[in-house]
Amino acid sequence: MKRLPMRKIREALRLRADGLSGRRVAQSLSMARATISEYFRRADLAGLSWPLPDDLSDRDLEHRLYPPQPSASARQVPQPDWAYMHTELRRKGVTLALLWQEYREVHPGGYGYSQYCSRYSEWEGKLTPVMRQRHPAGERLFVDYAGQTVDVICPETGEVRVTPKACFQHDAQIFVAALGASNYTYVEASWTQSLPDWISSHVRAFAFFGGVPAMIVSDNLKSAVIKACFHDPAINRTYGDMAAHYDTAVVPARPRKPQDKAKVETAVQLAERWILARLRNQTFFGLDELNAAIRPLRDQLNAKVTRHLGASRRALFEDLDKPALRPLRAEPYVYAEWKQRRAGIDYHIDVDRHYYSVPHQLIKQPLWVRITARTVEVFHKGQRVASHARTSGNRQHSTVREHMPSNHRHRADWTPESIRRQAARIGPNVETYVDVVMRRRKHPEQAYRSCMGVLKLARGFGPDRLDAACERALEINSYTYQSLHSILKNGLDRTPRRRTTPSRQHAFACACRVIDEPAITHPNIRGADYFH
Repeated sequence: MKRLPMRKIREALRLRADGLSGRRVAQSLSMARATISEYFRRADLAGLSWPLPDDLSDRDLEHRLYPPQPSASARQVPQPDWAYMHTELRRKGVTLALLWQEYREVHPGGYGYSQYCSRYSEWEGKLTPVMRQRHPAGERLFVDYAGQTVDVICPETGEVRVTPKACFQHDAQIFVAALGASNYTYVEASWTQSLPDWISSHVRAFAFFGGVPAMIVSDNLKSAVIKACFHDPAINRTYGDMAAHYDTAVVPARPRKPQDKAKVETAVQLAERWILARLRNQTFFGLDELNAAIRPLRDQLNAKVTRHLGASRRALFEDLDKPALRPLRAEPYVYAEWKQRRAGIDYHIDVDRHYYSVPHQLIKQPLWVRITARTVEVFHKGQRVASHARTSGNRQHSTVREHMPSNHRHRADWTPESIRRQAARIGPNVETYVDVVMRRRKHPEQAYRSCMGVLKLARGFGPDRLDAACERALEINSYTYQSLHSILKNGLDRTPRRRTTPSRQHAFACACRVIDEPAITHPNIRGADYFH
């Protein structure tokens, strides 16, 4: 029974001394008659009557009306092992009721359940104080994975599978996110806890909430934190990139300090009890099927009115968190993985077994590579220095011409097609001549330098003279740079021929027939026409 102020008890004793009955005293003081009767009984047992002694204080009056009860030690009640209890309560599924039952089995005359819980609370209060955390609306989103997983069965083999394309022993992970002020909870299943699934779950959670909090409080899993540290944790760059896209911040919980994310720990517990426990007897053949079963149970959890708040999580979300959340970006975050690379001496970097060029000035320099499903972007000191379309890992090279040194850029232009095009611009005989020269080699690349030398002769002697010289060289089956230069130097391209000569096509056909048996060529062998 709740004790009345001592001044009311004094007034009750005074009224009784004035001759009022217990009923009239109760009516006068607006109290129950049974309460007044109890106080009168205690006063009579203590030998108190009106007027009370002048030196009797309220504390002394209360002490005489309510004398102290014998202590527990005097009654010799066996004391539980509070430290053991405190440790056991950290185990999953262990409750105070269970520990009390175990205690009473050993000590049948021990504390009742209410006294047992009350005394444990008193003992626990002497431990290290816990800071009471306040969560302003829209400020924090707590994220984590549940410890419990859900099996997804392959319909073909009947085995638990990890991805839609693989059938072997594994299970689906449960991602949980809870807002700080309203406890509004998002739950979904994903195949893994890897970085792509971690980021995708965040994107879908933001869409579910319809906004973005000021900060995200995460656990220290590798997808979120590369290096856990109390003072300066290293955030995964892709995770930080996603946070920057949505204009929010990542604040990891301290290592081995679950109290920093108590909100999501509670949300995980509720998800296991109210969602996963209800799905324990169901069989799922795909991730979409599992998430379809989770959604209505998640909505029921958010719609359930909590006893300690008197409102549902959804109602609190609508009143508190939703108006305070930052707006979503028009475009959702596109997953991009960041990797560190160093350019080799060939000014290319390796990304998933394909090689992408960077400016040659960045050879041996540390670079950051941003990899999306379609693009590969390279950054140096925060500046983008290269961008490529992403290609599958085929051990090939993607090279931008501007990334090459000037001498490499010139050599890169040497292809059979480009050489033929340059020769055709000079003259038809030059085009035929370089084509024959390349065909006479086992590999066209072996004739590149010779052909480029032939084309350069047009600068000193002019395109018309070079075309005439090539025509003459085709007639005499002379296919070296030295012989062609000799024809031009000695002016044989200007000397009229006295006999009919085969056509260029005929010379080309003859040259192709003798590819395996090349003619003997030498600067001193000028042919019969030289002497006419």
